[in-house]
Amino acid sequence: MKKYVLILSAITLFSCQEKEEKTSQQSNNSENEKIEKFFEKTFKEDVDDSPMMLTRFGKKEKNDQWDDFSNEKYPKDLEKSKIRLTYLKDSIQTSKLSKENQLSYELMKDKLENDIADYKYRFYDYPVNQMHGYQAELPAFLINMHQIDSIEDAKAYISRLNGMKKAFEDISERLKIREKNGILPPKFVFAKVIDDAQNVIKGFPFERVKKESTLWADFSTKVEHLKLSQEEKKQLKEEAKKALLTHVAPAYKILIETLQDQNQRATSDAGVWKFPKGDEFYNNSLKRVTTTNLTAEEIHNIGLREVKRIHKEMIAIKDKVGFKGSLEDFFEFMRNDPQFYYDKTEEGKAAYLAEAKKTIHTMKGRLGELFHTLPEADIKVKAVEAFREKSAGKAFYQAPALDGSRPGTYYANLYNMKAMPKYQLEALAYHEGIPGHHMQIAIAQELDSIPTFRKFNFYTAYVEGWGLYTEFLPKEIGFYQD
Repeated sequence: MKKYVLILSAITLFSCQEKEEKTSQQSNNSENEKIEKFFEKTFKEDVDDSPMMLTRFGKKEKNDQWDDFSNEKYPKDLEKSKIRLTYLKDSIQTSKLSKENQLSYELMKDKLENDIADYKYRFYDYPVNQMHGYQAELPAFLINMHQIDSIEDAKAYISRLNGMKKAFEDISERLKIREKNGILPPKFVFAKVIDDAQNVIKGFPFERVKKESTLWADFSTKVEHLKLSQEEKKQLKEEAKKALLTHVAPAYKILIETLQDQNQRATSDAGVWKFPKGDEFYNNSLKRVTTTNLTAEEIHNIGLREVKRIHKEMIAIKDKVGFKGSLEDFFEFMRNDPQFYYDKTEEGKAAYLAEAKKTIHTMKGRLGELFHTLPEADIKVKAVEAFREKSAGKAFYQAPALDGSRPGTYYANLYNMKAMPKYQLEALAYHEGIPGHHMQIAIAQELDSIPTFRKFNFYTAYVEGWGLYTEFLPKEIGFYQD
């Protein structure tokens, strides 16, 4: 009898343990489902709050609107971050999360904490600058992101033209409040961005000339591809012309006047040391972009060691090719000898683009030797648009649409061909295109194993670290032979 009691007790104990484990697993599943829903909910809220992000993702909702550029958006975003952080800390039991969700939790918590801590630095940037300023980015957005596949898309484009005046009024207020807080770009920036702004409102219909303005040419070309009657196309163009003259031209005049006014007070001081609490802001920025606690001096010393190491490699190349002279002489030779440059002609620019395309195409054919996972999104090579090429960076990358409706784009700036030597062409194409930022960004967007917000969180140390790594990687399979 005692034997049966023991067996019954063991069975009962096992059943209780099994039930507890099942209950615990259900609780864990519930907690994981809860946080996964939270991740997607918050991401959707952010996208829905940004008409421009919706367009970047290939979605047509709100494609007649711009983002909110007013100063009132800063406290709204702060409050949103505080609510989300409180929810994460008070409502989520991290011990019940899967390993992957624990990582996602930490990444979101870290971002929210940084956003809240950085609120005091919300004015410590230049909304209008020579590389990524709104004066060039808004028209570039319309040209590259706003697709016109229907009459509704065309009317949405016109609505965005009409909305430019309000957008630049808000942006001008952003500039003014920054100046009140001691944040004013250095003097060299103003001439470049004013020139960019003036370029947008040059040509027809702003002037009585044959040459078309950038936005008019873009809209007209896109509308011509629609299957509409000539009368319908003419009507759309008339509406766009009116929007350009009555809203876009005044918008840019508002911005230009603001910039011309601030230029009178700008100085040649270019470092953030000139800002109030500039040292504090600089150290905070270092921590954000490197994700380390290295000091500015430590990072500077790393840079000096890297320059010394790279110079040794350069000297070895100089000696290998038989150049007689110092390394400085070698630099001078490579900067000035015509053999290293394409001509500054339309033919020369076309030749550069053709070679860049060939470089990326060749690399694309070899990716299987290096990677298991390849991006589904394609990539195209494009010259920076004329209206902004004078001030834009020498090369950069634009991500593909999330839905696959637009490929990634490697931009090469061909305004000054002396800034685009042949011996840099390969490295630039690898860094910005394949296997560089295109693979890094496109693959991240295509992952289905992580929350959506993680696909669009960028950590500079990784992003540019990957770019640097992929400049060197092709050498391992025999590239860079010249």
